[in-house]
Amino acid sequence: MAEAALDAVRRELREFPAAARELSVPLAVPHLDEPPSPLHFYRDWVCPNRPCIIRNALQHWPALRKWSLPYLRATVGSTEVSVAVTPDGYADAVRGDRFVMPAERRLPLSHVLDVLEGRAQHPGVLYVQKQCSNLPTELPQLLPDVEPHVPWASEALVHKDHYENLYCVVSGEKHFLLHPPSDRPFIPYELYTQATYQLTEEGSFKMVDEEAMEKVPWIPLDPLAPDLARYPSYCQAQALRCTVRAGEILYLPALWFHHVQQSHGCIAVNFWYDMEYDLKYSYFQLLDSLTKVLGLN
Repeated sequence: MAEAALDAVRRELREFPAAARELSVPLAVPHLDEPPSPLHFYRDWVCPNRPCIIRNALQHWPALRKWSLPYLRATVGSTEVSVAVTPDGYADAVRGDRFVMPAERRLPLSHVLDVLEGRAQHPGVLYVQKQCSNLPTELPQLLPDVEPHVPWASEALVHKDHYENLYCVVSGEKHFLLHPPSDRPFIPYELYTQATYQLTEEGSFKMVDEEAMEKVPWIPLDPLAPDLARYPSYCQAQALRCTVRAGEILYLPALWFHHVQQSHGCIAVNFWYDMEYDLKYSYFQLLDSLTKVLGLN
């Protein structure tokens, strides 16, 4: 009797993503031709937890016309910035039985630009990125070129207690693969020892384990080339793919799974807002817990 009940719960969990997708997940990421009002943004996109790309959203930013590589070299070229360095361009990624974080380097931005333009060499792949406000802390000279916040989003999202993400592309392109939270039963997690890349004097990389750190739960599959023999349930997930181009903003709702690629030399600015811990969060926690307990992946 108990096993029959568990089988029934497993069946319902496997069928849930399709029902949720039919009700609230679009077939493609919608485009808006102009920024929405705060009310429309909150009502039509934040509350239903749906992504969208907003066109014509950054035309008033000086950065959109000014942030070329020559401008950056002239304005902030001598400034040292935090640079993530990896052997293959994948930061915070699973490698074998390790979850590996990038090596961190402080380099003049001009040297990073030289590497991008092929004027200089540096081991591995360089990525200038920080999750926590590297623009005001490391490159304050560029702040006049962007808005301090996105007004229509701030009015809709301030004082909301995961993160709502507004991804503003200034130049180049970002390519996103997205899964809604309802696909959780099909997305595997495993536990990994934490490690960090270290760059040796010879220019090679080695992985160094982080001592006395708890194992990290992380998604083991590559969504661009998933191993369906090992993770067969993933074939039932349905990803949304979209490209965000210069001058556009992607609204990436909290709790959505995402994989990101970018064009060479892409520049983007992120704005993060705390999500609201409402029923959406509670429902996702329940879905996540049931998926783990029942061993669906």
